[in-house]
Amino acid sequence: MQPAYRGYSQMPWISDSSEHMAWLDPETFYFQFCNLLYADGRNCSYICYQVERRKYNSHVSFDWGVFHNQVCNGTLYHTELRFLSWFCAKKLRLDESYHITWFMSWSPCMKCAKKVANFLGMYQNVKLSIFAARLYYFRDERSRQGLLGLSDQGARVDIMSYREFKYCWKKFVYSQRRPFRPWKKLYRNYQRLVEELEDILGNTMNLLREILFKQQFGNQPRVPAPYYRRKTYLCYQLKQLNDLTLDRGCFRNKKQRHAEIRFIDKINSLDLNPSQSYKIICYITWSPCPNCASELVDFITRNDHLDLQIFASRLYFHWIKPFKRGLQQLREAGISVAVMTHTEFEDCWEQFVDNQSRPFQPWDKLEQYSESIRRRLQRILTSDSR
Repeated sequence: MQPAYRGYSQMPWISDSSEHMAWLDPETFYFQFCNLLYADGRNCSYICYQVERRKYNSHVSFDWGVFHNQVCNGTLYHTELRFLSWFCAKKLRLDESYHITWFMSWSPCMKCAKKVANFLGMYQNVKLSIFAARLYYFRDERSRQGLLGLSDQGARVDIMSYREFKYCWKKFVYSQRRPFRPWKKLYRNYQRLVEELEDILGNTMNLLREILFKQQFGNQPRVPAPYYRRKTYLCYQLKQLNDLTLDRGCFRNKKQRHAEIRFIDKINSLDLNPSQSYKIICYITWSPCPNCASELVDFITRNDHLDLQIFASRLYFHWIKPFKRGLQQLREAGISVAVMTHTEFEDCWEQFVDNQSRPFQPWDKLEQYSESIRRRLQRILTSDSR
């Protein structure tokens, strides 16, 4: 089998193509893939990979294995480049399409991210999904730009959750049928890493994880176990009046800058034609605070060619007068304010969640909670605003 291109020796990867590992031992997996925010002493990077190969006659096959950093002739070769060297030499063909999945102990460094992004730009028949256990120097601007470059090139960049750890344990670890046992802070660290990655990627169309959607958009009056913080997420769709979607995305609150303000900044940056009319649908986990409500009112007042509809999963401090007044001001400005029902949750699931083509499954008492919140909102909107 010949590779899909000529001139392999001139490719910007590495010449080392030694064989990779088939299995990890359990101790190595638990140590190297533990999702700590700061992991001193873990200087080796591992990739558990899966390659789905599809010929254009629809025949599908799979390859899988493990790569790690390796020193060859005194030179340290990073895991990502070892994989690309092997993949280009042994697998890549132009008459096949590929979906590569990497489960990584560390996210790529800046140099590797740039080379992987260049590779994806060269080969449109290759798609890459990355799930990282930890983020490599996530405070360093060069590392952040490397991950952003991967995302801009079409790679999916995400954080390993319990589901990915369990899958890797089953698929890549010589576990002798022992069950995967999560470490104490796996869930908490996952949430922190997701937040850091979202700050890096900003407004990308990386889809929300299913567990994140259910945790943050769930309309239960109390947080179900395992307990977590409820934060503000805003998912939006910008449409023409013929229902053609022009743009969509998802924002989360950042320090000193709420999701609603980041959303306003984004829409302003699109420089929409004021002579045309547009519709914007927002699904938001918490109704806007008074300051954000005021900013939204100013935004719509200045842009009368925009029709803004807000659907909130829950009401934020709805018993406090300034928060009530903020909701009333939104309505007075012509902004539609409503509560998410099964219909909106389902649309949000289909548009913004990595649902793996599964249908939306409502949680217990979703409609009951929604109706209770709707009645509360209606009382606020129709009460005396003075």
